[in-house]
Amino acid sequence: MTRNARNASPATTTRAVAYIRVSTAQQADHGVSLDAQQAKVQAYASLYDLDLVAVVVDAGASAKSLKRDGLQRALGMLDSGDADALLVVKLDRLTRSVRDLDTLITRYFGASDGPALLSVGEQIDTRSAAGRLVLNVLASVSQWEREAIGERTRTALAHKRAAGQRTGQVPYGKALGADGVALVDDDAEQAVLARIDSLRAAGVSLRGVAQQLTADDVPARGARWHSTTIARLVKRAS
Repeated sequence: MTRNARNASPATTTRAVAYIRVSTAQQADHGVSLDAQQAKVQAYASLYDLDLVAVVVDAGASAKSLKRDGLQRALGMLDSGDADALLVVKLDRLTRSVRDLDTLITRYFGASDGPALLSVGEQIDTRSAAGRLVLNVLASVSQWEREAIGERTRTALAHKRAAGQRTGQVPYGKALGADGVALVDDDAEQAVLARIDSLRAAGVSLRGVAQQLTADDVPARGARWHSTTIARLVKRAS
């Protein structure tokens, strides 16, 4: 289906489809409840003289993906030309993903002759060049914030690893120290690691090592020893 271009003029009333969403956990939250969102989009449409042609609802839907029944119906109305704009209470009702927002801007809301995106909370109106600029700035800031958080996280993890602190699951051969933070050698598991290295040096296969440890009732972190487990432990020192 080909999306019709929007040829709005000052004398043309914009036909808007409102999209409202709550996750399961937000059903009882009066700030973002479906009733609260519907009241806000109706008030916004009245204030700005929009023709509210439909209110589409996704109840109990996560914003992790654009694959939501209600959202796809609303976008379908833009594609078919049955609506000129998508109206939301806040951008996070539409998506929480920077990547998905970029997809929507590229496909729908980035062109002057395409559908518009209207957001009550952020006061976004992409019917104007200024509105499109604001939307793109917000998307860029969100992208920067996500990358900055990623950089800070990687730096913090690297610092913890350098200090011998745990950054995830305690690795085989290690245990938490008395402070519950620093890692110390687990003597029993270190002995198993030494045995694994010795067997591999003697030419025993990964599967053979796993079978020998199992036959000798050497405790494993899990139900039993597997060749993949041995491969991971061997790789630790490479």
